[in-house]
Amino acid sequence: MKLATWNVNSIKVRQEAALAWLKQAAPDVVVLQEIKCQDDGFPRAPFEELGYNCAVHGQKTYNGVAILSKRPLEDVTPRLKGNDADDHSRYIEAVVPGTKGAIRVASIYAPNGNPIGTEKFAYKLAWLERLAVHARDLLALEEPIALMGDYNVIPTPDDVWNPKAWLGDALFQPESRAALRKLENLGLTDAFRACHAETHQYSFWDYQAGAWQKDHGIRIDHILLSPQAADRLKGSGIDKQMRAGDKPSDHVPVWCEVDI
Repeated sequence: MKLATWNVNSIKVRQEAALAWLKQAAPDVVVLQEIKCQDDGFPRAPFEELGYNCAVHGQKTYNGVAILSKRPLEDVTPRLKGNDADDHSRYIEAVVPGTKGAIRVASIYAPNGNPIGTEKFAYKLAWLERLAVHARDLLALEEPIALMGDYNVIPTPDDVWNPKAWLGDALFQPESRAALRKLENLGLTDAFRACHAETHQYSFWDYQAGAWQKDHGIRIDHILLSPQAADRLKGSGIDKQMRAGDKPSDHVPVWCEVDI
């Protein structure tokens, strides 16, 4: 089963690019972030015509996550538990049956957190803590799980073009990186890093200052696998070429293949 995550930065703007990529890459499941539309505004029809079932947890103008699957979507659960007052659409999960069992997948759009020293940064850390609590509960199920999405965290200096340039950014703060390590220390495996030892592989390039042309990127889009999924990991990659397309998102798809 091929799983993928992609922050599309507006599904309406990126619809044609997304459809073209789906036809070429043919993932069984892709989770999307920053769809930037409400549930009824998501363009389901063209994706359904490609054979995808759609589960959407949208929000007007901002945020929004979705799961597209060629297989049925079961037990669809929007929202991250732990704060009923949080109205941001940043999380949705579902169970996807495979030929050798099933896998629970989630689309995650973690808060950016900038600027540091503000309520936005405190919200980021609190949200990631809620995710860790939920991940611990999911891991207790001892089933294949893939927590995929835009974590808005640069894991290590090897995942950024110039660490010094990001020292003042919420994505590279010690607290942010520690929150991601906490998730991994629960028993989750970074699918891309498990398959690739080479450094300076990126999933995001800013629109400003010629970042793409200079390869000034960062890796913030991650697929974290439970032990039951990591044991079945066959490969992982980043579809970097999507950043060079027409009207590109500033993120590109990250994918992995698991024997499920």
